[in-house]
Amino acid sequence: MFSSVVSLLELPWAQLIVNGLALGSLYALTAFGIVLIYKTTDVITFAQGETAMFCSFIAFTFLTTLQLPFVVAFLLTLILAVILGALIERVILRRVSTATIINPVIVTVGLGLILVGVAGAVWGYETRAFPAPVSGPPLRMGTVVLSQMNALILVVTIVLMIVLFAFFRYSLMGIAMRAVAQNRVAAQLMGIHINQINAIGWGLGTALGAVTGILIAPLNYLDPNMMGDVALKAFAAAVLGGFTSLPGAVVGGLVLGIIDSVVGFQVPELRTTIAFLLIVVVLVIRPGGLLGTHQIKKV
Repeated sequence: MFSSVVSLLELPWAQLIVNGLALGSLYALTAFGIVLIYKTTDVITFAQGETAMFCSFIAFTFLTTLQLPFVVAFLLTLILAVILGALIERVILRRVSTATIINPVIVTVGLGLILVGVAGAVWGYETRAFPAPVSGPPLRMGTVVLSQMNALILVVTIVLMIVLFAFFRYSLMGIAMRAVAQNRVAAQLMGIHINQINAIGWGLGTALGAVTGILIAPLNYLDPNMMGDVALKAFAAAVLGGFTSLPGAVVGGLVLGIIDSVVGFQVPELRTTIAFLLIVVVLVIRPGGLLGTHQIKKV
């Protein structure tokens, strides 16, 4: 036991935490989109990873075929991601949400499979290298090394979280989305257009997934199945933080990222298992998550 404690103390904790925060930022952004869609539309989406992948291929086309600057390609992709998310809600989910037999959650599973097939048909299934937005020597802070890409991920996550906080706190649309998330019936009685909020929720959630895909593609690879592991970890992060809490999604993503970094350093083969384990443990011990509330719904 003493040797185990010593081995834990000898781990490069500072480096593992920094790596975990960068990795957890990707989980947090994806989980935030999942929770945002759930809170505004009352639908848990299992297509978040696939929409992120599809948007990443669109960004790849802008960068390689059209030779657009990265910032321009990034912004255009986010605009198209918002439109894609809004169309998914308007054309597909809004039509099945009133059905009594088909569950919208199952529809999102099918939607994910469709997006994988379309991406494979259009761009192919071979692995591609995604152009990196930054390059150069890593940043060094004592014994801690931070790559340029991880630094960009942290900066983008912080900026997006500030922008989203301001949006939900001060803008009329953000306040309306918070009202719908708290009580859909009361919000509708107050004159808030629920269908419009649903479309915007899907659009913003899809855009956040697109950011994750664009940031993770240069680190790993680009292919139709690139987001499988990230989507799973993001779902675990949403469960950990609480599906009823947007801040919980961020906290859950960062915590899971640190856990993933430490476990991956010690026992790499358990990196995926830890996500399933967290989902089971949280649902058993605290079903509402760390910052969420436990809700019982009649289905």
